[in-house]
Amino acid sequence: MKLQAQIESWLHQQWSKKGVFSLVMRPLSKLARYYIKYQSQQPRAQLPFTTPPIIVVGNIIVGGAGKTPVVLALCEYLKNQGWQPGIISRGYGVTIIGPARVGQGVLSAADFGDEPSLIAQQTGAPIAVHPQRVQALTALCQQHPEVNVVIADDGLQHQALPRDIEIIVQDQRGIGNGLVLPAGPLREPPSRLQHADWLITQLPALSPMPTTPAPATANRSVTMCLQATQMQQLYTGKRLTFSDWLAQYRQCSMTALAAIGQPQRFFSMLEQAGLQLEQCIAHADHRPIAASTFSQQTASILLITAKDAVKCTDISDPRIWVVHVAPQFTPSTWLVDLEQKLHELTLLG
Repeated sequence: MKLQAQIESWLHQQWSKKGVFSLVMRPLSKLARYYIKYQSQQPRAQLPFTTPPIIVVGNIIVGGAGKTPVVLALCEYLKNQGWQPGIISRGYGVTIIGPARVGQGVLSAADFGDEPSLIAQQTGAPIAVHPQRVQALTALCQQHPEVNVVIADDGLQHQALPRDIEIIVQDQRGIGNGLVLPAGPLREPPSRLQHADWLITQLPALSPMPTTPAPATANRSVTMCLQATQMQQLYTGKRLTFSDWLAQYRQCSMTALAAIGQPQRFFSMLEQAGLQLEQCIAHADHRPIAASTFSQQTASILLITAKDAVKCTDISDPRIWVVHVAPQFTPSTWLVDLEQKLHELTLLG
């Protein structure tokens, strides 16, 4: 797993520039662009029922841009405003043969995937997973007719999926070297950003905007920073505010572990929050962190992400603390604007 994480890190380094690797891969990227263009011309699925408004949250850059915090914040906001959101997702890392899986509340990451499990647990919203997003959408609407807005976690490139609002999330990498896979980190050309309703850029605290900015667009641009808000002891479920936890444990030896798309972003957030990390251990995205990996650590405190925590429910090491984060948006009014658009769509529908 560490080797895969190292390979992914090396690829992202290559994709940040137009070096020899990108030069060699450009012929393949040219073919990829033809395929992407062909896919983009495919029609949306025609469903035999009326769907609620559908919001797609996605990214064009590979490797974890910050979709999940946006989905969580969007779902929480809409619930607080009286909406009844439902979620659809691919269920990455899970083999689904047959009908879509639909669930609510505490769900197994082995059955639904780590991100859907986390979203379901934290929001309480019903969720449906299937590689074919239209099947997930159909199952969600059939089993939960009370849902009046659907949020698609990923699915931007799933052309068959109908959508009313598109939110594209990127991070401090911007568009990298501006090339599509495999010469660059993009799933679609940079021009795709011009068609999004909102472009959200996740930045580390105290960080400047991306050094490789997106093309000039008329998008509504938002920045997002994640901050640690709560700490939860995995073994007992005990929760503390981050400030209270810091006052109690600041002097302890700490190691951070993460199996997410951009683990260094997690480590940097902790360091910028004032934690002294003795070691940072990165694993490949979506991979479970083995119990033996935790037992081999000598630090008094082991820090993991909430996404990793849903895959570690059978581990009873009291040293493990889950770092819960919350996004801060600038401008914060973008959610108000989005809800207004939902009301307009509902009236038109």
